[in-house]
Amino acid sequence: MPGKRVLVLGPDELSPDDRTMWREIRRESAAPENPFLDPAFTTAVGRVRPGVRVAVLREDGSPVGFFPYERGPLGQGRAIGLGVSDSQGAVLRPGIRPEARGLLRACALSSWEFDNLEAGQDLFVPHAAEELACPVVDIGEGFERYTQRLRERSAGFLGRTLAKERRLARQAGEVRFVYDARDPGALRALMEWKSAQYRRTGRRDRFAQEWITRLVDLLARSEEPECRGVLSVLYAAGRPVAAHFGLRSRTVLSWWFPAYDRAYGKYSPGLVLHLRMLEAAAADGVGLVDLGSGPARYKESFKTRDLRVYEGAVVRPGPGGAAYRLRREPVRAARRFVRHRPRLAGAAARTLTELGRLRDPRG
Repeated sequence: MPGKRVLVLGPDELSPDDRTMWREIRRESAAPENPFLDPAFTTAVGRVRPGVRVAVLREDGSPVGFFPYERGPLGQGRAIGLGVSDSQGAVLRPGIRPEARGLLRACALSSWEFDNLEAGQDLFVPHAAEELACPVVDIGEGFERYTQRLRERSAGFLGRTLAKERRLARQAGEVRFVYDARDPGALRALMEWKSAQYRRTGRRDRFAQEWITRLVDLLARSEEPECRGVLSVLYAAGRPVAAHFGLRSRTVLSWWFPAYDRAYGKYSPGLVLHLRMLEAAAADGVGLVDLGSGPARYKESFKTRDLRVYEGAVVRPGPGGAAYRLRREPVRAARRFVRHRPRLAGAAARTLTELGRLRDPRG
């Protein structure tokens, strides 16, 4: 990379000045301040995953960019926290445009895979295989303005959700919502509910992966203002009935792990929780709630618009790149084929659910 020096460090080797500069460069971009692209998230992943590195791009002795990644066998790279991170890419000062494969070469990577590359990542977007919609909720004008817009678009949805909240209170006991709960029992319940949901729908149980459980525990204790966990809990008669664990910066809350107790399913406690969380987040200075890519009916009900994110990989010529293509490209192509055929996607989802039921009859 002519004219620039790339220094590869472990996340714990970043100096306080590096972290400050990372955040300063991030603020200079037009992108939302998503907590997944904060240095604190990279540091947390580095404590639970091997091979986490940060390429620091320097010009005239000063950092002008940061590229966090994980490095695996044969130099195959992946976005930090791939599979659970909802915003990925490099943090570059405006005007800094390294060549993508040249950056990978400097990092000794044969490939770099992403599944939630944020829009505006001009370095990597040309290597995307697919563009996806990421629904978001704008609450910067306040919760009252948001609900006014929600009523205009879907008055019935808001009214039904509020009615279910009242019914839950009448039939199950006093309803209480805590936006930022410090309740280890509720966090454990959330993980159990979410694991059961993964099994029931035939999907891979993320909380069966030790590194994800450890990452959530770390972030739940974080006090970093630009990347800390927020556990929101809906209680009925003092018992958790729905919960969400997400990450927030000063202005963005990322929707991450929502779940509820199925015994209270007729009250739609997840929707009630979501509505109360939006109200509390707006009061707490959050301007944008990122619901993450992937289809879900409730996201369509709550969202105000869509952002664009991208899935794909940068691949260099050579044995490592060839191994990546052989391993990953057929899987991605098959998933893309199904995703763009709604009837086939519905049949696949039903098949996964039936397989989950057979594996776990308790579900």
